[in-house]
Amino acid sequence: MAAFSRGTPPGPSGPPVPDVGIPPRLAERLSMAEQYEYLRTRMLPRRTLVTAGAVAGGLLTGCATASGARSGATGSRAPAPATSRAPGSVAGPFGRHLAFGADPGRQMRISWQVPFAVRRPYVRVGLRPDDLGRRVAAEVRPLHTPGVEGVRPALEQYYLHAAVDGLAPGTTYYYGVGHDGWDPTAAAHRAATASFRTAPAGPERFVFTAFGDQGVGRAAHTNDDLVLRQKPAFHLHAGDICYADVNGTGRRTDGYDPAFWDLFLKQNEPVARSVPWMVTTGNHDMEAWYSPDGYGGQLARFSLPETGFDPHGTPGAYAFVYGNAGFVALDANDVSYEIPANLGHSGGRQTAWLDRTLRRLRAADGIDFVVVFFHHCAYSTSQHASDGGVRREWLPLFEKHQVDLVINGHNHVYERTDAIRSGRTGRAVPVGGSADPTRDGVVYVTAGGGGRDLYAFPSGVKDSYEGHVTRHEAVRTFAWTKDKDRAPETADWSRVRYTGFSLLSVEVRTGASPRLVVSALAQDGRRIDHFEVRRGG
Repeated sequence: MAAFSRGTPPGPSGPPVPDVGIPPRLAERLSMAEQYEYLRTRMLPRRTLVTAGAVAGGLLTGCATASGARSGATGSRAPAPATSRAPGSVAGPFGRHLAFGADPGRQMRISWQVPFAVRRPYVRVGLRPDDLGRRVAAEVRPLHTPGVEGVRPALEQYYLHAAVDGLAPGTTYYYGVGHDGWDPTAAAHRAATASFRTAPAGPERFVFTAFGDQGVGRAAHTNDDLVLRQKPAFHLHAGDICYADVNGTGRRTDGYDPAFWDLFLKQNEPVARSVPWMVTTGNHDMEAWYSPDGYGGQLARFSLPETGFDPHGTPGAYAFVYGNAGFVALDANDVSYEIPANLGHSGGRQTAWLDRTLRRLRAADGIDFVVVFFHHCAYSTSQHASDGGVRREWLPLFEKHQVDLVINGHNHVYERTDAIRSGRTGRAVPVGGSADPTRDGVVYVTAGGGGRDLYAFPSGVKDSYEGHVTRHEAVRTFAWTKDKDRAPETADWSRVRYTGFSLLSVEVRTGASPRLVVSALAQDGRRIDHFEVRRGG
């Protein structure tokens, strides 16, 4: 039963992972049935490569050529062994996940995975589940991960992406995914039909959810269920998506198992197949096996709005508008002092793009609020504390353009600041309070309780949240400097703290008095924090 062993997680300092085994940290979280499913999923690609011949050449037809144009960004593509061809009828699609295109009212990106290469993948879309009349060809993005002797075998993964454009705003669509030999309209596959709703043509009330640091396991799965109960228009994922890279330093010496992604996409499919899953890039998402910056894996697995300054080079930086709110995703690896593997990789272009984008959103008619999300914390007192690079490069722009809400992950807790202006508290925002960014400053939320192992606050610092408010005292913490030193600081801005799995649920209201009604929910659905953001009130 070595596959079910527990102990040190795989990595440079841990034991090697057997060819067919479950990483110990993952095994601790999975039931026996879930462990069996993991082993079955992990072994399938290897078997099909030998017996079915997932040839990354002849079988990848249609839009596969477009994928080849990205070869410099999507990772190494060593030739797969030339063996016999497998029928498409046994290549069951899994791991469906959605994302908006540049125009969320008219564009949806549908992505999924297959266990080996297939012919002519596509999506069928329609206004009724029994009438999927429109057919859209999909792009294949094969991803080859080389093996490491004694640690892990080589793995071929196949991700498919369909760009569905020309949709009507505010409309529910139904869809099924398929390929030659697998017709989503066939009776055997019709139960897998899913749906999505496009963004409205104008302002209307909506809800979005957010967390970071999810991974794979029971807590992560339970948070998915909590997301669904909020009935969000979309979900923001603030990075550290899967944790296939265990160490998170962005180097090839990190412990890494790409098969985690198969399990992650299966875990999240019940929510991500109908709720657009808008991700950005954490330090554990820098997978150095695929490209110098480590983003080849993310480019292969996700299709995100190509509205950033360099969408193929930095997939985690983009913007979109939904209703009366603009959303900006950033890649904080570019500015992080704590984990400098990609420090400065954009040469300042991302920060310049951020300045232009915030200015454009603030000047646009009909946009009341601007929300920014990224991984590394601007303000937090937990294990990773605050990143001085984030503060130096981006906080002046957040204040200049009066950003309404900033959402981070990285620290595996929930923590929320008062409104911060010029580096200090501009207004106290207790539980149930409100802030005006035009006058008080910006509220920063660490929503890192998405499912990965929880952190703690500094010794002696108590949790303080709705129903459990403690005396407000300054917290001794630190911020990372450019020299990777920990500069001590006293934080009087840490207003709400909760050690537990959680997520954000934000209601965006319109009308004569638009506002963001922000709630933090514990995994059992209890509210642990709430506040409002109102402009000029």
